[in-house]
Amino acid sequence: MTDQFHEIPGNPVPERARSGSFAAHDGKRLRYALFPATSHPFKGTVVLLPGRNECIEKYFETARDLSVRGLATATFDWRGQGASERLLKDAHRGYVRSFDHYVRDLEAFFEQIVLPDCRGPYFLIAHSSGSLIALLSAPSMVNRIQRMVLIAPFLEVVGVPLSMKAIARIGTVLRCLGLGRLYAAWGPRSRQGTPFEANKLTSDARRYRRNQLLYETYPELAVGGPTISWLTEAAKASQAVRDPAFMAALKVPMLVVTAGADEVVSRSAAEDFAARARLASLLTIDGARHEILQEADIYREQLLAAIDAFVPGTPTVVD
Repeated sequence: MTDQFHEIPGNPVPERARSGSFAAHDGKRLRYALFPATSHPFKGTVVLLPGRNECIEKYFETARDLSVRGLATATFDWRGQGASERLLKDAHRGYVRSFDHYVRDLEAFFEQIVLPDCRGPYFLIAHSSGSLIALLSAPSMVNRIQRMVLIAPFLEVVGVPLSMKAIARIGTVLRCLGLGRLYAAWGPRSRQGTPFEANKLTSDARRYRRNQLLYETYPELAVGGPTISWLTEAAKASQAVRDPAFMAALKVPMLVVTAGADEVVSRSAAEDFAARARLASLLTIDGARHEILQEADIYREQLLAAIDAFVPGTPTVVD
């Protein structure tokens, strides 16, 4: 792994950014990045949690957007992806042994990096499977995080005829048979990636091609499809966070943001969660695809405006 940033044309490293690595509970090295606020007054620090097969560089633009709002950003690459230490000999397989390892990685990030090096108050913005990890972590974050923004949370998959409960059961059997490291979907990443016209992530051609160029230039940052183990653990985590007893223990105010044209994760599952969670509000951005922070300005600006309104003290930009 490397602690360094990976730059491409059109995606410069934000001003005064710094990177490094920290040790997870099992010794895995995880890469992190800190982006300072560039406007005053200072509003706090956003802990930004990316989704599956994402890396720090994909959020340079978002870090700059938060920076001019007086918000610093702290983020890291999850184990097994980005420039953090990989978990299998075939480094491109999307693998994790347990989502509890992600939760412990977030805890280590707070203990080793965020609390010592970043000024509070602390807010959390998470995307897709990052939102699922955020929810799993929420009970232990109640005295640390002021508010959470969960973007297109991964609770169910679109177009899969099986429930998450069934996926968890089938996956558990397959893992017992020693098949957990096999691909569950998609297989290895294509060198050329998916053509823009066929992608389900964003309607913005420029941002999509920027992200594709990043992975084409630095293929070591990318992963392929999820393994049976990863999908099984995601299904178990999805069940856990929607358990009534777990939801009753959630005490961090949260904004659940769904993409109106999401073809990756289920809008209805997120809407149901927001309706049942005591401290959750719901926003749907009509027409947006799954990666709202990588979307066209017409959708992306709605999300940024919602963050301004929801995260206390950030409605005004001071140059």
